[in-house]
Amino acid sequence: QGRLVESGGGLVQAGGSLRLSCAGSRTIFSYNTVGWYRQAPGDARELWAYITYDGRANYADSVKGRFTISRDTAKNTVYLQMNNLKPEDTGVYYCNIYPFRDDYWGQGTQVTVSS
Repeated sequence: QGRLVESGGGLVQAGGSLRLSCAGSRTIFSYNTVGWYRQAPGDARELWAYITYDGRANYADSVKGRFTISRDTAKNTVYLQMNNLKPEDTGVYYCNIYPFRDDYWGQGTQVTVSS
């Protein structure tokens, strides 16, 4: 019940778009800040965007202006709209609350951006 489920990744050319989804339980999403984390091969997971329970968003400098995080409270889902994708965006994308909890990690969704 504590895990989150990510979906929506895929292979896309540079400049393309993808929309990721993160589904979880009401227990997890209620009153929690939820973030999207990216893990590139050989690197640690990095927080790239988060959204507070009341809808305030914050982004890493590398994705500002290209990514948009949003949440649908009724569906217990958080989204990450990714536009103008770059090869350096490639990695496995995970969602979790922020700060994260180890028992909430899901399987992630792979995003691959070709040049």
